[in-house]
Amino acid sequence: MVLPIYTYGQPVLRKVAEDIPTDYPGLQELIQDMFETNTASDGIGLAAPQIGKPIRVVIIDLDVISDQLPEYKGFKHAFINAHILEFDDTETDTSEEGCLSLPGIHENVTRPTRIHVKYLDENLQEHDEWVEGYLARVMQHEFDHIDGKVFTDHLSPFRKQMIKGKLKALLTGRFKCAYRVKVAKR
Repeated sequence: MVLPIYTYGQPVLRKVAEDIPTDYPGLQELIQDMFETNTASDGIGLAAPQIGKPIRVVIIDLDVISDQLPEYKGFKHAFINAHILEFDDTETDTSEEGCLSLPGIHENVTRPTRIHVKYLDENLQEHDEWVEGYLARVMQHEFDHIDGKVFTDHLSPFRKQMIKGKLKALLTGRFKCAYRVKVAKR
């Protein structure tokens, strides 16, 4: 089922999400709904807070960009109770990011190119690994959501000032979007 995306200003986007038990009711259905919602919204990742659930569940579908990055052909995974344990700051990369919860806003964000993560996969198998490159960027962006952050939090004060009007438009529902959203009540 395709669910509405919660947009900037929704309180759930600023909450640190909770780990869930492995017997969380309807977990596989939730993951399927998240993949369907992500696909319908033309996203590459989605975190549970973006659909109104303050839990540590993220899905990432990089198969959609495998024409440009063939190494991600078939990459479609869920990350449950995901945590970044360590950032390797020896190398960083600056690239443009956008977000389904902040439609119409795209900004350059600098992030480490390598991170140490721990999570359960969709089969509830535990992983503790170092991740590099584009996947590390996407994980940082999505895992920010389960830590109560959005990508604009990483911008300089100057850039934040430059997009203030766009953020206000999101808060007041004055924007157009090609997918279903749930705007913050003001």
